[in-house]
Amino acid sequence: MTDIVFSGIQPSGVLHLGNYLGAIKQWVDLQKQYKSLFCIVDLHAITANKLPADELRNNIFKAAATYIACGIDPKQSIIFSQSTVSGHAELCWLLECYTPIGWLNRMTQFKDKAGSDKQKASLGLYSYPVLMAADILLYQTKYVPVGDDQKQHLELARDIASAFNNHYKLEHFTIPEILILDQTSRIMSLRDGTNKMSKSDPSEYSCINLDDTDDLIIKKIEKAKTDSEHGFTDLKGRPEINNLVNIYSALSGSSVEKTCEEMNKHDMKYFKKELAELIISIVSPIREKINDLLKDQSHLHEILKNGTEKAAEIANQNLKEIKNIIGFVQ
Repeated sequence: MTDIVFSGIQPSGVLHLGNYLGAIKQWVDLQKQYKSLFCIVDLHAITANKLPADELRNNIFKAAATYIACGIDPKQSIIFSQSTVSGHAELCWLLECYTPIGWLNRMTQFKDKAGSDKQKASLGLYSYPVLMAADILLYQTKYVPVGDDQKQHLELARDIASAFNNHYKLEHFTIPEILILDQTSRIMSLRDGTNKMSKSDPSEYSCINLDDTDDLIIKKIEKAKTDSEHGFTDLKGRPEINNLVNIYSALSGSSVEKTCEEMNKHDMKYFKKELAELIISIVSPIREKINDLLKDQSHLHEILKNGTEKAAEIANQNLKEIKNIIGFVQ
């Protein structure tokens, strides 16, 4: 069987440079090597903040347009919305019955996202990692490209798959392998180099969105936080400069060392100008393609529908086998 890659991003509006460099850019290369499923994880999107229906629906189309604009080819990869394949929710329930509460209690992201009042957090937010395991195991996924922040959830998916296999004394589930994405592409906030770039950041200048205008990109990079030290010789303990250098290196295909060597000949104003121009050269064509795609939502809907049919064919066959193993009458 061809090895399968599965990954996805929540539809939270137009995606940002961190999503592009940290995930989608690397998916484009993976789709050339493996059978790839790239999901818009809309079921995960309702575990915490509940958007109005029209906003969520539009965000799903924006995510699909962004995937394609960034280079995910719907003729080569399967692009679909998670909620349109019922097997994700169904397998989640089945796997919850093989997942000890203690395993979920160890999940650090729930503690972070639930905040100080965990009693008000939804059950969906608590069981989020099991749904993520279902997303992966539903397709007998071999490789899951993730960043360090999702590594604990992937380890849980491996544990759940192993627990199911051991319970029935067979090797049904493929044990997914964690494919850690290039960590130089872990993009941080432009206002605080110790936090990930995120649309939820209160400062609009913290994040480069893939629909930002050229002028806005220039302004955001000009306002990007730096420090009082000069030069690029030593980036240790300088998270904001390190982040800007990482962005430049990831977009240019150059090493961090080579970037530092080159920019050490210039001042920070020159570096920021070069960085802004480089970002614009990448983001501008993506933005234009996103806007073109969004003009025809019926076309995007057709792509998602075709992706759903292909994903469901794989999912339904696996679910049938799982139910048979458990002992359900079908």
